[in-house]
Amino acid sequence: MTPARENADDDGGYAPDIYPPHHGMSPSTYLSTRIKTLKPPMNKAPNPIRLLMMLTRHDWAFFSIAFIAWTWDAFDFFTVSLTASDLAESFDKDVADITWGITLVLMLRTVGSIIFGIAADRYGRKWPFIVNNLLFIVLELGTGFTNTYSQFLATRALFGIAMGGLYGNAAATALEDIPDEARGLLSGMLQQGYALGYLLATAFARALVNTTPYGWRPFYWFAAGPPAIFIVWRLFLPETNTYIAHQELRRANGSIGKTFVEEGKVALKRHWLILIYLVLLMAGFNFMSHGSQDLYPTLLKNQFGFNADQVTVTQVVANLGAITGGTIVGFCSQIFGRRFSIIVMCILGGALLYPYGFVENERIIAVAFFEQFAVQGAWGVIPVHLMELSPGGFRTFVVGTAYQLGNLVSSASSTIEATIGERFPLPPLKNGVSRYNYGIVIAIFMGAVYAYVILLVLLGPEHLGRRMDVAYDADAAEVTGHELPEKVAYRGPSEDSDVEKGTSTHAQ
Repeated sequence: MTPARENADDDGGYAPDIYPPHHGMSPSTYLSTRIKTLKPPMNKAPNPIRLLMMLTRHDWAFFSIAFIAWTWDAFDFFTVSLTASDLAESFDKDVADITWGITLVLMLRTVGSIIFGIAADRYGRKWPFIVNNLLFIVLELGTGFTNTYSQFLATRALFGIAMGGLYGNAAATALEDIPDEARGLLSGMLQQGYALGYLLATAFARALVNTTPYGWRPFYWFAAGPPAIFIVWRLFLPETNTYIAHQELRRANGSIGKTFVEEGKVALKRHWLILIYLVLLMAGFNFMSHGSQDLYPTLLKNQFGFNADQVTVTQVVANLGAITGGTIVGFCSQIFGRRFSIIVMCILGGALLYPYGFVENERIIAVAFFEQFAVQGAWGVIPVHLMELSPGGFRTFVVGTAYQLGNLVSSASSTIEATIGERFPLPPLKNGVSRYNYGIVIAIFMGAVYAYVILLVLLGPEHLGRRMDVAYDADAAEVTGHELPEKVAYRGPSEDSDVEKGTSTHAQ
């Protein structure tokens, strides 16, 4: 094998596709590069249509199944949010009691990400995905048949484990085989499955809740149906090429299981700091999405006096902004870099906080569109950014667990905002209902979150354009002894070079 630094030139050159750009740097050297590495590489803007045409039928099949599964994962999550008052009436509980069904899902998603993430990295993407969707079928049907509050909570707790296992698998399935140039665009498209899932859930809730004698239950029964299609679809697809190559390397090393364990030890030794960073990053991102979204319908209804139709229209337009932003910014991150794109979106989102919380008429719809454009624009970079920074043999586990741990940390967002909101009372509504200035609460909360994310991204690394196939996996090379591609000799960077963006000047 080719060691990381042992054979490097005196001034520390290495092939940026093989080793992380921060590899071997001292803390002081690393920190000194944080500002200058934000300079956009200004990669040539590819035609997005050409990028999509680069994908083969194999690529489209894997991306499509990952996208639709992630979309339906979001659909399933929002079923409780959209039927909370009906569930409360059925189980003779307060709406606050029903929200424990949401909290349990958020708390136990991390358990699922660990279980299914390790399984997907060890045994393949296919069967953990299928088991995930089988659990979705059983648990959504089960929720529809629950008759007591205890049964409801137990079912949703198990659902949290199932839901936690899907995100990392979907990201790996969708992105690890596609051409490097298309990853930014496809990353943005993949992430917006979440917003699309919310829109679909809103539409089907209108169609299925309280439109039959069975009340809210048909909504959950319907939600259990599509995963059966996803299972059949996935059964006809093989493993991803990247996973197959990794598994063949492990087999050639003598023992798949033993090699997997050894890779885990190497990954933990080499990448423990980046794993902590990714969890902190995803905590900030989840605070960003939950902080801007969860209490917003309450703001519109309670503070501004919007009716149900006005709230629905505003939320739909906001989610259309989210879908647009995630797709566009994910694509642009291939041109301007991951960190730069995220920071610009945070600045834009921060600039819009005042109108987002204080425009008290229907013109706020336009502001909601662009605020969620910014929030989900930053999110659109995340799937590929996490993939590029994760250890090659443990992408599913790291991406999924970092995402779900961030969700766990941020699960109290709406509670925090609601509690702070009580410190800013407004004159009560005509019917005597208490009224609060949630606009200032969201502005304060989100201002702090944006500042946290900007600081973290500024200090964090980037590995734009990283090669994801096993031939470029230094961790696997250390364990198995296979030869990495010949190191490119380093002759000093040009003035506009940046190893984090893959633009360093190298020569043979």
